[in-house]
Amino acid sequence: MLTDAAGPVRIIEFMSKTSKRVVTGVLVIVALAVSAGGALGYLGRLTLVFDRHPGKALAILAEVPGPPEGPPCPIDARYFDEKPEGLPPDVLRAWQNLRSKAAEQGVQLCLNDGKRSRGQQRKEFDDAVEKFGTEELASRYVLNPPDLSMHVIGKAVDIQPIESAQWVEKTGGTLGWCRRYENEQWHFEYDATYSTGGCPPMVPSATGG
Repeated sequence: MLTDAAGPVRIIEFMSKTSKRVVTGVLVIVALAVSAGGALGYLGRLTLVFDRHPGKALAILAEVPGPPEGPPCPIDARYFDEKPEGLPPDVLRAWQNLRSKAAEQGVQLCLNDGKRSRGQQRKEFDDAVEKFGTEELASRYVLNPPDLSMHVIGKAVDIQPIESAQWVEKTGGTLGWCRRYENEQWHFEYDATYSTGGCPPMVPSATGG
């Protein structure tokens, strides 16, 4: 019986060529995906960081914006009542719990300002400089550089009107919300440990002085 000894060789060569094509195709797709992602990131449309779980991308929290404004506060139209968009899940749950507890006691809380991105924080600071005249005075109310701000970190909210903020100051500590600055009656920060350990001492202003 005659046999074709070259048969196995041709099969191996065919498989080798096919494998090369597959690998090359995969590399091309990966390269295109990386290029597209880089372009989007450069344009400010995509800001991603990879966590410890391979393949899982998360948005960088400092770049997540909050609403620029919201509807007027129902009990004081001088202020907004923003949606709590952009807050981390634990802070969002804590805010919803705080607002629910306040409502049970007939108190309405308006979220005048919550999450900010770095860009929003910079604009807040620039507006404060224009309002107060100097960067030193502005920094007592709006921290700069942006990464110092708990609004950018996603753990701070500004609550209005002042009567509602006063209720939070008296009650919110048991729910993890504490007023942090003597010169800002409206500014509260969330930390789960506050509910058991109590609120830390207030500091005179955002800069500590």
